[in-house]
Amino acid sequence: MRARDTNIPDPEVLALQALVWAIGEPDRADRLIAVTGLFPDDLRARAGEPAVLGAVIEYLESYEPDLIACARALGVPPEALIGARQALELR
Repeated sequence: MRARDTNIPDPEVLALQALVWAIGEPDRADRLIAVTGLFPDDLRARAGEPAVLGAVIEYLESYEPDLIACARALGVPPEALIGARQALELR
């Protein structure tokens, strides 16, 4: 078995960080809710579910400036966020 590359962020942790970033600005949070259909109570209750976390990253992917800004804020390349969503989809 291959050792895990410690330079690759855990998909769930990265997605949770992306969620925090996405809801950190009211207009962006409103768009997230409108696009995903997840209400604030849903996000709180289901924030750890791979499907919800993947939906958050998919939301960011739908608007490249947000994807890039989030990646920059988290200190990762945008591809890391996309990879996290792909990994979450397999869970």
